Amino acid sequence: MAEVALFHHAQGLTPGVIAFADELRRAGHTVHTPDLFAGRTFSSLEEGAGHAVEIGFGEIVERGVRAVDGLSDGLVYVGVSLGVLPAQRLAQRREGARGALLLHACVPVTEFGSGWPDGVPVQVHAMDADPFFVGEGDIDAARALVGEAKDAELYLYPGGQHLFSDSSLPSYDAAAAALLKQRVLAFLSHR
Repeated sequence: MAEVALFHHAQGLTPGVIAFADELRRAGHTVHTPDLFAGRTFSSLEEGAGHAVEIGFGEIVERGVRAVDGLSDGLVYVGVSLGVLPAQRLAQRREGARGALLLHACVPVTEFGSGWPDGVPVQVHAMDADPFFVGEGDIDAARALVGEAKDAELYLYPGGQHLFSDSSLPSYDAAAAALLKQRVLAFLSHR
């Protein structure tokens, strides 16, 4: 079974993120859920994104890096939207990464180094009409990553919701979230 570090999105460590972590735990995985916002959650994506800007994206990445200090090197890093920043950075630069799952976001590989590391499988999951993922260039970064990495997949789900996997938010899409969870569990079963 895999050991996972799951980083939350801009609305914080919501009940939906915790529920997703609990589903992975029920499947036998060890899941750590660092709280990058020190207990704060936000009722809207805009409020949470504003808080993230106040903190600074570099600091959010560093909080994620500090959160895994003392944990095994052999982690799978899972990021949900904003949480992709620390997850992707750690997958690219921390020795021993077993994989990366980038949910609802992807940044250019050059953000954290010169290339995706050999031997680190990665999946990117998002909706094909998500205005953030498609409109802000994440889809281009994801396609470039899939073209570069030896073991990479991009899964696009029909729809335009951003945080469709968070069961505690109005953007939740049960069918897409169930398929995402199935694919995530299959990925983790090989790590």
